[in-house]
Amino acid sequence: MSQRSFGSPLIGRDDELGRLEAVLERARSGGGQAVLVSGDAGVGKTRLLDEVAVRAAGGGVHVVVGHCVDLGDVGLPYLPFTEILGVLAADGRYAEVLAAHPVVRRLLGAGPDSSRDADARLRLFEGVAGLFAELAAAVPLLLILEDLHWADQSSRDLLRFLLGRGVLPRRLAVLASYRADDLHRRHPLRPLLAELVRLPGVERLEVRPLADGEVARLVRALEERPLSEAAVRDIVQRAEGNAFYTEELVAAADTDGMPTGLADLLLIRVEQVSETAQQVLRTAAVAGRRVGHDLLRDAAGLPEDELEAALREAVGRQLLVAGDGETYAFRHALAREAVYGDLLPGQRARLHGTYAGLLAARGGGAATAAERAHHYRESHDLPEALAASVEAAGHARRMGAPAEELRHLEAALDLWPAVPCEARPSGEGLDPVSLTLRASAAAAHSGDVHRAVSLTRAALAGTAQDADPELAARVRYTLAGNLMTVDNLAAAFAYSSEALAMIPAEPPSRTWVWAAATHVMAARQVGDDETALRVARQALEVAERIGATAARADLLISLARLEGGGRRSPEARERLREAWELARSAGDTPVEMRALFSLAIGCFESGDLRECLPWITEGLDRARRSGLLSSPHALEMRYLRLLVLFTLGRWDECVRVARADPAPGFAEGPVLYIALARGEPDAVARAEALLGEPFDWMGTFVGGIVLTDAAALRGDPEEAVARARDVVAVLSDELGRAPHVTVRLAALALAALPDRAAAEGRGDGSADRWAGAAGELVELARAAAVSQGPEGQAWLARAEAEWVRAVSGPGVAAWEKTVAAFTFGDVYEAARVRLRYAEALAADGRRAEAAEHARAVRETAVELGAVPLRERADAVLGRSAPAEHAVSPLTARERDVLRLLALGRSNRQIGEELFITGKTASVHVSNILAKLGAASRTEAVAIAYRERLITPEPTARG
Repeated sequence: MSQRSFGSPLIGRDDELGRLEAVLERARSGGGQAVLVSGDAGVGKTRLLDEVAVRAAGGGVHVVVGHCVDLGDVGLPYLPFTEILGVLAADGRYAEVLAAHPVVRRLLGAGPDSSRDADARLRLFEGVAGLFAELAAAVPLLLILEDLHWADQSSRDLLRFLLGRGVLPRRLAVLASYRADDLHRRHPLRPLLAELVRLPGVERLEVRPLADGEVARLVRALEERPLSEAAVRDIVQRAEGNAFYTEELVAAADTDGMPTGLADLLLIRVEQVSETAQQVLRTAAVAGRRVGHDLLRDAAGLPEDELEAALREAVGRQLLVAGDGETYAFRHALAREAVYGDLLPGQRARLHGTYAGLLAARGGGAATAAERAHHYRESHDLPEALAASVEAAGHARRMGAPAEELRHLEAALDLWPAVPCEARPSGEGLDPVSLTLRASAAAAHSGDVHRAVSLTRAALAGTAQDADPELAARVRYTLAGNLMTVDNLAAAFAYSSEALAMIPAEPPSRTWVWAAATHVMAARQVGDDETALRVARQALEVAERIGATAARADLLISLARLEGGGRRSPEARERLREAWELARSAGDTPVEMRALFSLAIGCFESGDLRECLPWITEGLDRARRSGLLSSPHALEMRYLRLLVLFTLGRWDECVRVARADPAPGFAEGPVLYIALARGEPDAVARAEALLGEPFDWMGTFVGGIVLTDAAALRGDPEEAVARARDVVAVLSDELGRAPHVTVRLAALALAALPDRAAAEGRGDGSADRWAGAAGELVELARAAAVSQGPEGQAWLARAEAEWVRAVSGPGVAAWEKTVAAFTFGDVYEAARVRLRYAEALAADGRRAEAAEHARAVRETAVELGAVPLRERADAVLGRSAPAEHAVSPLTARERDVLRLLALGRSNRQIGEELFITGKTASVHVSNILAKLGAASRTEAVAIAYRERLITPEPTARG
């Protein structure tokens, strides 16, 4: 494809060019690489990419470019990819390749309605990926995406799919630019960037401001006539390293005096062209950064020859640049923003109205409907804006773009009360309540469950007293379902109760069956299993009678949890398989995914870890084909998949899977567990990030585990106990029932107490409070472990052993029992408790047995890459040598330091007593911790007492 022209020289970008040319060279050699190019507005990202594109094309690389556009609150699904495919479709050389991937025609408006096709989104993504791979197989391909900060969510999702599979197609390079200064804290691009930069084959390149010397070189290169040194210094100072500002300041140097603001600076160039050219620029600014020739001609109302003359002038002055497909774009988005901002309100509204009318006359697909909605709204034609927003929402739904559908529906709902009744669109489902329910579903499908709850509450508030009972019931049970996803269980039960009471069971109806199915889940969540079981059995009979297959499947899933031994039992699994088949036959993907998740978690809870993985694979494949990878059950399955790999000790595979399929928030929790176990320094900060707003139950679950364990590992019992208590309190439901994870949290917190109790147990009574805390934690664990499976019982055994260790000593028998309990398959935790067992054996004088177990733990730690565990195993091995060969691992000076540590002395105080510097004392303390395998001074003292390296000081008694 042709490249747009540019007049400014490229100065000061040798390093950036070198990195990007290396990426091109890897593509030519058969590799795949992506680079995210960031920088402030005007710093020179586009100029850099232009240069790379020209060099790539000259070196035999095929270059395609897609742009994201800022059109306010309008969402244009897949816009940059639509632009790229449009260019390819217009080039006859690619007709055969495009024909081999017919699904991508959807992005060109030529595909069928896919709103009822659960697999359409995946096929679209795979079709686009396959198209690029086939093009790259024929000739090296450079894909450039500009201005990602304006990208719609569907484009972001497609980019995630293209880059997130771990390995890019051979001979494909992707360069994607974005404005770093536009990324506020809640910008939707930020989480995607955080995911992408962790992937293999994706790197980030920051385009920094030019150095002062480079700006001066650019000034002299831009200005043919000589400028005084004072003028150059003034431009350098004001440009602040920004290439675009530099160009504008140089262009303004001919004027009488320099402009005071950026907008004034940008407008000077505009005011220097003819009035006709200014009119064309103003008209183009309302269209956006890019506009087609015919549309611009009709909007400006100029004869062809006058328009061409004005365009030639604007292009010659470097205000516009000509693009492919007879389009024109502002050379820089800042220039377009300045021209648009300078329009009078009346001019702006009139031109928006003109564009809206022209687009309406032309017809078109999703992009045209979205653009019409934008232009009508800005022209204050609210009835047409409302109709266009509803139409654009329908287009987005058919394209599988729920986030954009949500934006258009919210725009329609915002406009609805401002439009007279007679001017509103009419038809089935075209009322505020129905549109709000549609918006709620779109929010849920795009993963924004809190927004789904808010919208369903709005639908409830808009339901009149005399509303159709079935619609009123549907609103309430939908709200109940959404509330359960954010763990507002009591309110969910209240609304599901209302929904069920609004419509009679006879004559039977699908609305009643779904209301009943929702009520069953809500009743079970609040602990009313009797009601849940009664309603489920009644509703199942009705569902079978009226052929409500999907609802029948949903009820079978609930009954599998309620009857017999729960979902861990063989009977429950058989029922869940039946539910899965029913949901699949009914084409109800959410219910199918609930069945698959239930099958997977049932296997996990019963200890059948390897049997769990095929169900997870099936469930995630279904979610991926349906575009529901961000739905609640899909996220839980993504977490569970990583958890199974973590538990089985397949840590490197776990990390690879997480990188290849990045998931938001809690779903990558097991990767955090690995990071902590391997001693990675950012594990705690990443866990703390999960505890922000809005509240997320699973995020708090994962973050609480990591932070409690981290505190215990560094020997901080106060922090460990506080974290465990806080997380249990937050995750307990409205009835005060503690979550199942309580037993694990209690065991982790208990692990921090014995060392502190031993260190403080010198007769002054300070250990009593730790014994009290240990008793409280073990009681929490006992209560939470009731009716749990093998995993929960293993954690209870560990909690009991830690409690024994804290209150009465090593507890060899308790640790032996714990080691046996962890044989269900948790490789890392089995090694950790086995090391505790080895420590207990060593303390009991059974050094040979202790060494045998410590060596086994060390082997596991090396395989996992768990360096802290390996170091602790080495310390136990060092202390478990046969008695006749045993020597203290500490030097005489270190034993002196350790004795003072046990008395609570600081490094400075140790130095004063031993006549050494505080720095030297600190070195001795670090050596002691390393030799004893201790994470803290307190733990080192406890180990020293246990191993009889020092003896307790006598205490004075009053």
